[in-house]
Amino acid sequence: MRYSEKKRLRLWRRSRQKSRQLNESRRLSVHGRWHSHITITTVHLGLAIALKRTFVLYTLLEVCLLTTSQLRKAAKEVAATGRKAQGERTRKAILEAAVHIASAEGLEGLTIGRLALELSMSKSGLFAHFGSKEDLQVATVEAARAIFINEVIRPAFETAQGLVRLWKLCDIWLAYVQSGVFRGGCFFAAAAAEFDGRPGVVRDRIAEIMKEWLATLRNTIVEAQNAGQLAKEIDPSQLAFEFNSLELGANWAFQLHGDLRAFTRAREAIRERLGRYATAAGAPLLAFAKSKSTRSRA
Repeated sequence: MRYSEKKRLRLWRRSRQKSRQLNESRRLSVHGRWHSHITITTVHLGLAIALKRTFVLYTLLEVCLLTTSQLRKAAKEVAATGRKAQGERTRKAILEAAVHIASAEGLEGLTIGRLALELSMSKSGLFAHFGSKEDLQVATVEAARAIFINEVIRPAFETAQGLVRLWKLCDIWLAYVQSGVFRGGCFFAAAAAEFDGRPGVVRDRIAEIMKEWLATLRNTIVEAQNAGQLAKEIDPSQLAFEFNSLELGANWAFQLHGDLRAFTRAREAIRERLGRYATAAGAPLLAFAKSKSTRSRA
């Protein structure tokens, strides 16, 4: 076979292949990636694959028949979901920066302009997430609360009820301040001092969260009493108040004077109070707590 004939044969085969590809173009192609998008190449009824997103992957759910309008609606919904996910990630990044700024410079120092400078974002982009300075402050307080729960409450509640859990709540709180979870020390100690004389939504929310912490301490003391590990005659509210005061005092000494010994002093004072009121069943648990003090991650 001559060379020109071979060339014509190859061109003919390519033409047939393209023709078959065009005849198959009435398929629906659904692509799932981190930024979700749908490519639709059909205008008639066709098979559609519905995919369920699990983090960055998709799992096959079902195959169904969809009309053109349904396909368009599905495409819009997936695009909207992608935009919402992106918006949530941006909001989270904004609040992560906001809690650190507020802990060091105060919630009043937290402005759209300050955040825009910190994050290298436009002010208009930040306004889209927070309608006012007060909205930004409240959202920052809520973000700080979520961090506090994750850093202090959750690990403490992984231990057994009673004296061990009570000790862990105090010990981990001191470690959380000492390790610099927030740039300016305890977020709520700073926020409470800043807003205690300013009536309003922000102050009310800070006060509610501080009450939650005191209630958590008190309830844990009651659990230790019910377990027979602490004497029944002590006042749970009084002891919770004392422990909270010792913790805030350690935070103050560390932030103002850089006194690392403040955390040791606070732990020793808390252990002394627990040792004074521990029962025969609770005393051995304090020896365990003394050897298992949480260390700073700094």
